[in-house]
Amino acid sequence: MERILVAKLATLGDLLTATPALRALRTRYPRAHIAVLTTPGSAPVLTGLDSVDEVISFDKFAFDHPTDALGSGRVAARFAARLRAGRWDGLALLHHLTTPFGVAKYAALAVASGAPIRAGLENGRGRGFLTHPVPDHGYGWQHEVDYGIDVALALGAARPTAPQLEIRPNAEDRAWATAEHARLGGRELVLLVPGSGTFSTARRWAAERFAEVGRGLFARHGLRPVALAGTSDEERVLAQGVAHALGDPRAIVPPAPSARALAALIERCVLVVANDSGPVHLAAAVQTPVVAVFGPTNWRAWGPYPASAPRNQVVLERVVCQPCIHRGHEFGDPAGCEARTCLQFVLPDAVLQAADRAIAAGSPRSALVRAS
Repeated sequence: MERILVAKLATLGDLLTATPALRALRTRYPRAHIAVLTTPGSAPVLTGLDSVDEVISFDKFAFDHPTDALGSGRVAARFAARLRAGRWDGLALLHHLTTPFGVAKYAALAVASGAPIRAGLENGRGRGFLTHPVPDHGYGWQHEVDYGIDVALALGAARPTAPQLEIRPNAEDRAWATAEHARLGGRELVLLVPGSGTFSTARRWAAERFAEVGRGLFARHGLRPVALAGTSDEERVLAQGVAHALGDPRAIVPPAPSARALAALIERCVLVVANDSGPVHLAAAVQTPVVAVFGPTNWRAWGPYPASAPRNQVVLERVVCQPCIHRGHEFGDPAGCEARTCLQFVLPDAVLQAADRAIAAGSPRSALVRAS
């Protein structure tokens, strides 16, 4: 194959889970032109990866409802023409087919690509537009990384022996991280992430419990806890609440200028403790130990990868309704339930024990690399 289109219309963390599949395709087709179709907000995550030659941005939600599609016919036609002009030999569709309209959307994308070979996950809803179907056993049957690799295999790639998420901070990203680390005192840090992005606020563990974990990590390991402020006002308030509970109002990391800059800062941290969110995958990509607190979402699908690495820890309480988002072949409700029972049952002591294990495992990178 000479021209391959990989479709992953995703948020930051979800797009990172596609990077091992991209690497597998690059290894198999070193001279191919590999393009990724993704969302505008996530596209910069791929900057600097030699597995990607081109990024095509498209609003994932532009045609989420039939009325949107009818009202944006010209936009859709122009986009379809742009895709077809790519003269793709193969398409890797890295999406589950969940809702009827979603199936129609991805079917239209597959046909518009003009690729004669179209590989993707098949759960009985992709018949007619996938030429190389890959069995989809449902969310969490295996990690999203492994589903992506399976699709790459359908296009002729070989299964990698040690797949790893990838991100490449540049000199500017590292300069910001160096300055921010110095501003925070140049000490060994644990980054606390009380936010969860915009997809589902139901994923948020209580801010005061993050603070309790931060105090415990200072007592046990001498780490300075700092809270990450997200880009929204709501997440900035969450970070301020954690810092206030820590008794250290300056222990706040402002929104990073980019995900790659945040990855560079995470690379300097000893540990990340976070809700199910993008920073979990950033930590996994730079191989910083991480503890991910999971509630209503599917940890088997989106936990830090690889799950077998002791530096990657997941904490959750198994209740009968967990997960209620991304379960089987169904999307679920991102709002979760009002009770938040699954998160209420996660106690700080369990997170601290997981943190002890992650810290003991350490990072493949040396402390000197983190501090440089």
